[in-house]
Amino acid sequence: MAQEIDSQSGEDRDFVASLEKGLLVIEAFDANRPRLTLSDVAKITGITRAAARRYLRTLTRLNYADFDGRYFSLSPRILRLGYAYLSSTALATRLQPFLERISEETGESSSAAILDGDDIVYIARSATRRIMSIGLGVGSRLPAYCTSLGRAILAHQPPETIEDYLERVRLEPRTPKTITDKNEFRAVLETTRQKGYAFVDEELEFGLRSIAVPLVQKNGQVTIALNISAQVARVPASEMEERFLPSLRSASEALRYTL
Repeated sequence: MAQEIDSQSGEDRDFVASLEKGLLVIEAFDANRPRLTLSDVAKITGITRAAARRYLRTLTRLNYADFDGRYFSLSPRILRLGYAYLSSTALATRLQPFLERISEETGESSSAAILDGDDIVYIARSATRRIMSIGLGVGSRLPAYCTSLGRAILAHQPPETIEDYLERVRLEPRTPKTITDKNEFRAVLETTRQKGYAFVDEELEFGLRSIAVPLVQKNGQVTIALNISAQVARVPASEMEERFLPSLRSASEALRYTL
């Protein structure tokens, strides 16, 4: 028992709380909150104003953030942190040719994303046209529950993981079509798992529908998905399944157990 306590204490000593808080400050900024005051950052992160000031001033001093006298914002140098991941992993490089082939075959934008916490994060993308009101690119984040990519991944998680997710997440309506009832959402995930693909019709944004398939990795787990998105006015739901799904499944099978 004493050995276990000592081991746990050692792990605690290795944890750098100040780094954790600094990262929370960086993550406070997003597409909806590109400029924040000191008070905003303190409220979002749950840290004191004094601590938030120190972290923001440090980020500004290191040129990772800008300050105009009232508002803080991230600077382009922050991209170094994201690029460090992209340049250190072959994942995006492996996926990109498959996404480009999908887009060539279908004439539509295709993407790959991973599950990060309760969101999906785009790690590779082949865009043929802008289809959403917000611009999407590598590093963009969206809620997992109302995206086909997110559902394709969530559907293949253990039941306890799904229940933990539903305990944490509030299924907020992005449009009147968004599924917000948790029992209905569980049923949708089960259908997705059985069919082997996820289909989302205007639940994330009006005028947008998408279809996604999971990508099974070497360890047998699913943390990555591939999708195609299209505008409702141009592509009927039946075409998404009949014409687009085969391309996605072909790419998924070719990549199966290789990542």
